[in-house]
Amino acid sequence: MFSYCQHEYQVDRVLYSSVVYPHNYGFIPRTLCEDNDPLDCLVIMQEPVLPGCFLRARALGLMPMIDQGEKDDKIIAVCVDDPEYKHYTDIKDLPPHRLTEIRRFFEDYKKNENKEVAVDKFLPATAAVEAVQYSMDLYAEYIMQTLRR
Repeated sequence: MFSYCQHEYQVDRVLYSSVVYPHNYGFIPRTLCEDNDPLDCLVIMQEPVLPGCFLRARALGLMPMIDQGEKDDKIIAVCVDDPEYKHYTDIKDLPPHRLTEIRRFFEDYKKNENKEVAVDKFLPATAAVEAVQYSMDLYAEYIMQTLRR
Protein backbone atom coordinates (compact mmCIF):
# COMPACT_ATOMS: atom_id res chain seq x y z
CA MET A 1 0.00 0.00 0.00
CA PHE A 2 1.17 3.54 -0.66
CA SER A 3 0.93 5.99 2.23
CA TYR A 4 0.14 9.47 0.94
CA CYS A 5 0.98 10.96 4.33
CA GLN A 6 4.45 9.40 4.46
CA HIS A 7 5.02 9.25 0.68
CA GLU A 8 6.19 5.65 0.77
CA TYR A 9 5.10 2.09 0.17
CA GLN A 10 4.19 0.09 3.25
CA VAL A 11 3.34 -3.56 3.79
CA ASP A 12 -0.43 -3.49 4.08
CA ARG A 13 -1.08 -7.11 4.91
CA VAL A 14 0.25 -10.63 4.92
CA LEU A 15 -2.33 -13.12 3.76
CA TYR A 16 -3.31 -15.47 6.58
CA SER A 17 -3.78 -18.56 4.45
CA SER A 18 -2.31 -20.30 1.44
CA VAL A 19 -4.37 -18.24 -1.00
CA VAL A 20 -2.55 -16.00 -3.46
CA TYR A 21 -3.83 -12.97 -5.34
CA PRO A 22 -5.34 -14.21 -8.61
CA HIS A 23 -3.70 -11.41 -10.63
CA ASN A 24 -1.51 -8.35 -10.14
CA TYR A 25 -3.04 -6.30 -7.36
CA GLY A 26 -2.34 -2.71 -6.46
CA PHE A 27 -3.87 0.73 -6.59
CA ILE A 28 -4.52 3.60 -8.95
CA PRO A 29 -2.16 6.52 -8.26
CA ARG A 30 -3.60 9.90 -7.35
CA THR A 31 -6.86 8.41 -6.11
CA LEU A 32 -8.39 8.41 -2.65
CA CYS A 33 -11.40 6.53 -1.31
CA GLU A 34 -13.63 6.88 1.72
CA ASP A 35 -11.40 4.42 3.62
CA ASN A 36 -8.48 6.89 3.17
CA ASP A 37 -6.66 4.46 0.88
CA PRO A 38 -6.08 4.73 -2.86
CA LEU A 39 -8.56 2.91 -5.12
CA ASP A 40 -7.68 -0.79 -5.34
CA CYS A 41 -7.15 -2.36 -8.74
CA LEU A 42 -6.73 -5.95 -9.90
CA VAL A 43 -4.93 -6.00 -13.26
CA ILE A 44 -5.34 -9.12 -15.36
CA MET A 45 -2.35 -9.97 -17.53
CA GLN A 46 -0.24 -12.97 -18.47
CA GLU A 47 2.78 -12.20 -16.30
CA PRO A 48 3.25 -11.14 -12.68
CA VAL A 49 5.03 -7.84 -12.09
CA LEU A 50 7.12 -6.54 -9.21
CA PRO A 51 5.49 -4.34 -6.56
CA GLY A 52 5.63 -0.65 -7.41
CA CYS A 53 5.44 -1.15 -11.19
CA PHE A 54 3.24 1.21 -13.15
CA LEU A 55 0.97 -0.53 -15.65
CA ARG A 56 -1.09 0.93 -18.44
CA ALA A 57 -4.49 -0.58 -17.74
CA ARG A 58 -8.08 -0.39 -18.94
CA ALA A 59 -10.88 -0.63 -16.40
CA LEU A 60 -13.29 -3.43 -17.34
CA GLY A 61 -15.58 -3.22 -14.37
CA LEU A 62 -16.13 -2.55 -10.71
CA MET A 63 -16.45 -5.15 -7.98
CA PRO A 64 -18.40 -3.50 -5.15
CA MET A 65 -17.17 -4.82 -1.83
CA ILE A 66 -17.78 -4.18 1.86
CA ASP A 67 -14.86 -4.99 4.16
CA GLN A 68 -15.59 -4.95 7.89
CA GLY A 69 -18.56 -2.66 7.26
CA GLU A 70 -16.60 -0.19 5.08
CA LYS A 71 -16.88 0.33 1.34
CA ASP A 72 -13.78 -1.16 -0.34
CA ASP A 73 -14.54 -1.37 -4.07
CA LYS A 74 -12.10 -2.95 -6.51
CA ILE A 75 -11.45 -1.98 -10.10
CA ILE A 76 -11.04 -4.99 -12.38
CA ALA A 77 -8.75 -4.09 -15.27
CA VAL A 78 -6.54 -5.53 -17.99
CA CYS A 79 -3.06 -4.47 -19.02
CA VAL A 80 -3.41 -2.73 -22.39
CA ASP A 81 0.12 -3.78 -23.34
CA ASP A 82 -0.64 -7.50 -22.95
CA PRO A 83 -1.61 -9.00 -26.33
CA GLU A 84 -3.75 -11.65 -24.62
CA TYR A 85 -6.05 -9.14 -22.93
CA LYS A 86 -5.68 -5.77 -24.68
CA HIS A 87 -8.86 -6.26 -26.72
CA TYR A 88 -11.07 -6.66 -23.62
CA THR A 89 -13.24 -3.60 -22.97
CA ASP A 90 -15.86 -4.64 -20.41
CA ILE A 91 -16.29 -7.05 -17.52
CA LYS A 92 -18.64 -9.17 -19.66
CA ASP A 93 -15.67 -9.96 -21.95
CA LEU A 94 -14.04 -12.03 -19.20
CA PRO A 95 -14.87 -15.73 -18.97
CA PRO A 96 -17.46 -16.41 -16.24
CA HIS A 97 -15.06 -18.76 -14.45
CA ARG A 98 -12.44 -15.99 -14.20
CA LEU A 99 -15.00 -13.75 -12.49
CA THR A 100 -15.92 -16.59 -10.14
CA GLU A 101 -12.25 -17.03 -9.18
CA ILE A 102 -11.83 -13.31 -8.51
CA ARG A 103 -15.01 -13.11 -6.46
CA ARG A 104 -14.10 -16.23 -4.47
CA PHE A 105 -10.63 -14.91 -3.65
CA PHE A 106 -12.00 -11.66 -2.23
CA GLU A 107 -14.76 -13.47 -0.34
CA ASP A 108 -12.25 -15.85 1.26
CA TYR A 109 -8.96 -14.01 1.71
CA LYS A 110 -9.80 -12.57 5.13
CA LYS A 111 -11.70 -15.52 6.59
CA ASN A 112 -8.69 -16.76 8.58
CA GLU A 113 -8.51 -13.30 10.17
CA ASN A 114 -12.15 -13.69 11.26
CA LYS A 115 -13.07 -10.63 9.20
CA GLU A 116 -16.25 -10.28 7.19
CA VAL A 117 -16.23 -9.32 3.54
CA ALA A 118 -19.25 -9.00 1.24
CA VAL A 119 -18.86 -8.92 -2.53
CA ASP A 120 -21.70 -7.66 -4.72
CA LYS A 121 -22.25 -8.36 -8.44
CA PHE A 122 -19.72 -7.01 -10.91
CA LEU A 123 -20.61 -3.70 -12.56
CA PRO A 124 -19.68 -2.62 -16.11
CA ALA A 125 -16.76 -0.50 -17.30
CA THR A 126 -18.83 2.69 -17.09
CA ALA A 127 -19.25 2.19 -13.33
CA ALA A 128 -15.52 1.56 -12.98
CA VAL A 129 -14.65 4.76 -14.84
CA GLU A 130 -17.06 6.73 -12.64
CA ALA A 131 -15.45 5.25 -9.51
CA VAL A 132 -11.98 6.18 -10.75
CA GLN A 133 -13.09 9.74 -11.52
CA TYR A 134 -14.76 10.09 -8.12
CA SER A 135 -11.66 8.85 -6.29
CA MET A 136 -9.45 11.19 -8.35
CA ASP A 137 -11.71 14.07 -7.32
CA LEU A 138 -11.40 13.04 -3.65
CA TYR A 139 -7.63 12.94 -4.01
CA ALA A 140 -7.56 16.41 -5.62
CA GLU A 141 -9.70 17.73 -2.77
CA TYR A 142 -7.32 16.14 -0.23
CA ILE A 143 -4.32 17.79 -1.92
CA MET A 144 -6.04 21.19 -1.97
CA GLN A 145 -6.88 20.91 1.73
CA THR A 146 -3.29 19.91 2.48
CA LEU A 147 -1.94 22.92 0.57
CA ARG A 148 -4.25 25.30 2.46
CA ARG A 149 -2.87 24.25 5.85
